[in-house]
Order: sequence, then structure tokens, then C-alpha cells
Amino acid sequence: MGILKERFKAKADADNATIKELLKNHGTKKIGEVTLSQIYQGMRGITGLVSETSLLDAQDGIRFRGYSIPELQAKLPKAPNGTEPLPEGIFYLMLVGELPTEEDVQYITSVLQRRSHVPNHVFSVIDALPLSTHPMTMFVTGVMALQTESNFAKAYAKGISKKDYWEPIMDDAMDLIARLPRIAAYIYRRKYKNNEHIEPNGLLDWAGNLAYMMGYEQPGFMALMRLYMTIHADHEGGNVSAHATHLVGSALSDPYLSYAAGMNGLAGPLHGLANQEVIKWIFEMRKELGTDLPTKEQIGEYVKKTLSEGKVVPGYGHAVLRRTDPRFEAQMEFGKKHMPDDPLVQTVWNIYEVVPPILKSLGKIKNPWPNVDAHSGALLVHYGLVEYEFYTVLFAVSRALGVLANLCWDRALGFPLERPKSVTTRAVKLWLEGKEEIWGD
Repeated sequence: MGILKERFKAKADADNATIKELLKNHGTKKIGEVTLSQIYQGMRGITGLVSETSLLDAQDGIRFRGYSIPELQAKLPKAPNGTEPLPEGIFYLMLVGELPTEEDVQYITSVLQRRSHVPNHVFSVIDALPLSTHPMTMFVTGVMALQTESNFAKAYAKGISKKDYWEPIMDDAMDLIARLPRIAAYIYRRKYKNNEHIEPNGLLDWAGNLAYMMGYEQPGFMALMRLYMTIHADHEGGNVSAHATHLVGSALSDPYLSYAAGMNGLAGPLHGLANQEVIKWIFEMRKELGTDLPTKEQIGEYVKKTLSEGKVVPGYGHAVLRRTDPRFEAQMEFGKKHMPDDPLVQTVWNIYEVVPPILKSLGKIKNPWPNVDAHSGALLVHYGLVEYEFYTVLFAVSRALGVLANLCWDRALGFPLERPKSVTTRAVKLWLEGKEEIWGD
């Protein structure tokens, strides 16, 4: 991994110098103000993190090092005769800050292939869990079992200079990313395919090998995995999985521990479990209506019924975006190319036409448009991946690219232990009465 480390180090040294200059000249300047509603309502909109790999724009959606999803689809290298970008390319982009060449991506692929061996004890730990265990629990358990291999934990125990933390962190990140497809596929085959496992194909790219080990060799499914892993890779630093990984990493926990913490957050219904909730909702709608292809009128009535019961329409709305998620559009484009006549995919498109006007009519929804979760499940079902509990595991494998790239940057830039100030409601009341100062360190 010498070339990658050299390029990362050069970029990190330059950025360190820039940040030191910014802090020297502008460190006392205020960037936004915190309101009482923000500290009580999830810290929404508070700028309090630096995440070098991506930025979420309300109109353009997620940008990776300045590049939008459509730009990445056009510019990132693809598999031979393939149509979708290789996720190895977006990992390189997030680490180095530059678009990779074909040679760069091939290099990342070869590194991941060499580092992909999973020790037997990891499988033994997973096998100890009941088959009824949720696949995300199995997945995080497998990651924790893999922590025995941490380069950073061993280097820290021996004694290592702070300025060199980034190097074993990067080794851990690459090792972990390389091994995740094997762990994910093992869980899938154990839980859903009678424990009949498929050995890795050392000639395939990272996402293609995941598809192969799961038992899906169709070129279309491999293309979908490449697209899926690319567009789900990162979502700036404040979302639960990214922030949790960063937070635990700030305590100098190694990448295995940090990533596992982030993925426990991803498993929540308000985060990565949302893609599972979308497909479940559509299945329930089709069952209740007694048709695989409900009309727009039927969909509209079912949506109103869902809302009248105090529920949300899963897959719609976003805390930041104020337009259709470009990741939804990328998946819709994939569907139109590969499966335009699929009833489930057509239902997703019909929902897309029906739901936003209904949500707009309520007058309370800032973003009535679909997010990435609204489409992904239908594409997976088309190829036979109907076990929707497993969808969040796929999300977790992809999200490793972003959160672990960020962890490398956290250590390269020397970010400290994260420790924000908290207050009590009593202190807030006293402050409002002018009796106490609560905004100190």
C-alpha cells in the first residue's frame, strides 16, 4: 500500500498546514449560533464537525470531494465492460482528494484482494449466534471478533508517536474494508441459504466479489452492487453512523471498535434500517390492496391511510435535502436501464409521483421528496434478494468506505478527543432568568 500511503501523507501534510494557518488567523471567529431548540432537538444544523470526505448540499445532494453523484458516475473508473463506477474509486477519491485513474483503482482492488482473509475464529463467533439473530447483530459481532487483528491496537500498546497514528489506522481501515464482503456474505449464506458458503473469487473487484460470494453472479446484480456501494459510501460527518465512528475513534479506539460503534447506530430504524422499512411498507400495501401493481389512485389512498394512523411514509423526507435525492435518481436510472417492466420497480416510480404532492398539501413538510432508501430495496428484490432484513448489512459494507476514510483523516489531522458541553434543564431555566451562565467550557 506504499503508493496510497505516500499520496495520502502528502495530502494530509498540506491540509495540516492549511488548518494551522486557518486557526492561527481565524480561530476566534464564530461560525453560526446555537439555539435552545437545537440543543433539545437533536443538534440539527449545528456546525460542530469537520469531515473532509464529503459535504451534503440541500440542492445538489451529497458531494464527494466536490463531485456530485452524476459526475462520479461519469468520471470514476468502471469494471471491464461495466456501466457503473467501482467503489474502490470513491474510496481513493475520499482519501487522496483526487479522481483516480484506472491504474489507481486497479491498485486499490489488488490491495483489497490481498488483505481479504478472515480468520476462522470470526466465523466461529458468528456461528455461536442463533439463526434467528438479526443479520446486523451478526455483522457487528463479526467485526468485533475481527478486532484481534488490529494493527493500531498493537502499535499503540508498543508505543507510537501521535504523528504516526494515521499509518496503522489506515492499515486497519484497508484490512477491515477488504474483509467485510466475506463476513457479510458468510452471514447471508448462513442465515438464508442453508449455511452453504461460497469461497471468494480472487479475480473479482470488491463489490463484484461480494455479489459472487452471496450467490448472485448475474452481471446486472454485480453492476447494482458497484452502484450501491458507491452511492451509499458517505454522507458527510454528522449522520449517526459517521459521527459515532468519529466519536469513538476520537478516544483512540481502533477502527474495528469505532466502525462497530457506527454500525450499531446504522442499525437503527431512523438511519440505515430505513431501506428495510420501505420495502416492508410496499409489501404490506400490495398485500392489503390485493395487487402487485397498485394504481396511483390506490397508492394515494393508502398513503393517506398511513399518515392518518400517525405513521410516516418510509423513504420520504430528509433533514437537509430540499429536492429528490440524487442517489434515488441514480437508482431510478439503473432501474429504467435494467428492469423497466418490473412491477415492484414501477410501483416505486408511481409512489414517487403520488407521495410528494400529498406531503406538500400538509404544509408542514420541508422536504416531501424521496431519499436513497425509497428505491434500493426494489432493485435488490428484482434480482432475488428478498431478505430485506439483510439490506442494512449491505448499507454497512458500503458505509465503511466513508467512515474509515474519515477516521484516517481524523488521525492524520490530529483531531482531539471529542467532548461537547452538556447542560441540565434546570441550568437552562436559571440562565433564562439571568441567574446562571451555562455556555462555558
